[in-house]
Amino acid sequence: MAQKVIGLLGGLSWESSAEYYRIINELVRERLGGLHSARCLMWSFDFAEIEALQSADRWQEATVEMIDAARRLERGGADFAVICSNTMHRMADEVHAAIDIPLLHIADPTAERIREAGLRRIGLLGTAFTMEQDFYKGRLIERHGLEVLVPEAEDRQVVHRIIYEELVQGRIDASSRDAYREVIARLVRRGAEAIILGCTEIMLLVGAEDSAVPLFDTTAIHAEAAVALALS
Repeated sequence: MAQKVIGLLGGLSWESSAEYYRIINELVRERLGGLHSARCLMWSFDFAEIEALQSADRWQEATVEMIDAARRLERGGADFAVICSNTMHRMADEVHAAIDIPLLHIADPTAERIREAGLRRIGLLGTAFTMEQDFYKGRLIERHGLEVLVPEAEDRQVVHRIIYEELVQGRIDASSRDAYREVIARLVRRGAEAIILGCTEIMLLVGAEDSAVPLFDTTAIHAEAAVALALS
């Protein structure tokens, strides 16, 4: 069968982009068999440049970079685009408006999985940008009818720090896993029925055994949705 070409906006960080690439190709091989692999293009950013724009609150400049990258993928023959990052969905609407191919938003298949599981009250882990700003939570609430809980301020700082100081740099620390377990447990005590791993690197640190409630790994869910669209 003819596959659509997946356009991956990666390097946000490459640690999670590598997981996207692995999951997408494993799923295509699983579904098509034999020696099949995914037809895909990836634009990979230098994450240091993007992180500098994030931390300086220079989001409009980051948006220009994201639009440029998406247009490169479109010119290269991508049939749809995938932003391999939760945080950089902050400019998803602008990126989508600037290209003539679809953009597969990470929050939508995640919310669909949660709704299919019969769950509604969800804890959200991610960068401070994802947990505190409305671009992500708002979509879950307004488009999908979910109730979203985020950690308290001190826990948000811990979650954010571990992402930027450890996970995006390939560091996996047992004490950080313990810290995440405690944050998750506090969200569960507040009534979270499940937890969204709303940063594409968090799946490198925690898994189902670290939580008393289901975890929804946005990296895996987004990659699976990309394969479903590519093979549709």
